[in-house]
This record gives sequence, C-alpha cells and structure tokens, in this order.
Amino acid sequence: MNLILETDRLLLRPLELSDAEAMFAMDKNPEVHKYLWQTPVQKVEEVIKVIHYVNEQYKRNNIGRFATILKETGEFIGWTGIKFVDDHTENGNTNFYDYGYRLAEPFWGKGYATEASYAWLDYGFKKMNIDKMNAYTHFDNGASNHILQKIGMQFMEDYTDKDGATWKWWQMENPHVR
Repeated sequence: MNLILETDRLLLRPLELSDAEAMFAMDKNPEVHKYLWQTPVQKVEEVIKVIHYVNEQYKRNNIGRFATILKETGEFIGWTGIKFVDDHTENGNTNFYDYGYRLAEPFWGKGYATEASYAWLDYGFKKMNIDKMNAYTHFDNGASNHILQKIGMQFMEDYTDKDGATWKWWQMENPHVR
C-alpha cells in the first residue's frame, strides 16, 4: 500500500515490520490497555503478527490502521486509521468502516489523536466515499469519548460485549453526500 497522509505535525503511513519495537513498547504498557481488554502484549512476536495481519487488511480491503509518526522527530507515536471490519461482529455489526487509534502514553494529551482523526475522516469521506464511519470506545475511556465527540461523531448507544464490558458506539455520516 503506498498511501501516505500528512497533517501539520504527523505523517500517517502503512505499518511496517520496522515499527515492531516501538509498537511493542506501546502495547506492553498496561496503561495503554486499560480500556482495551487489559491484555498488554508480552513478546514482540505478538506485535509482528499484528503488523502482518494489518498488511493483509491493506491487500484485502485497501485500507487499515497506519503508523502515526511525529514529523519533527520521526518517532512512531502509535497507530491511527480506518479499518474495514469484516473479521468479527461488533455491536451486531459486521462489514463496516471503523475509525480507531492507539497512541503511546508519552503522546497522550497533545492533540495528536484529534489531528489524525480529522485527516482520516477527511480521507474516508472525500476519497473513499464512505457513507458512514463508526467507532467504539470503552464506556469509561473519557479521553477517547471526548475526542470522538469533538471530531463530530454522534453517540448512538451503549452496548455490552461478550465479556460484560460496556462500550459506546459512535457514528458519523458522510457530510459530503447529500
């Protein structure tokens, strides 16, 4: 996949195996997984499997989560992007576009998630012509719930997953389709 998006401070590019160590450092942090099933990774091989999986999504769906790089330093700060969910059911839905992100803890609270989110929504709606973008966040993840509301997502409903955790379902219709 050769898509690269840029914002004022960020470079958004496909995930590569060279991102594995930085992604491992992010995903082994229990704070990063506080609202993500509380399952931090234990070995870099787990992250390598994820990178291979995401690369398969690029081939299958022509989109997926992207490495998010701080332009100023070249640092991997996490991943952001659009995923076509065709591998499981979420809140009774499958075959839908989902927007998501995960950032390493040192990069929280600096506006990077919001900045990347605007770029991805713009790309998804204008270039991919997606009708509806969905997102879901843990009920208690105040920061992510605030970001989704701030970027224009509409809260649709709370739902409970198979493990009994409560999530929020968000959605935004393409503003460029009349």
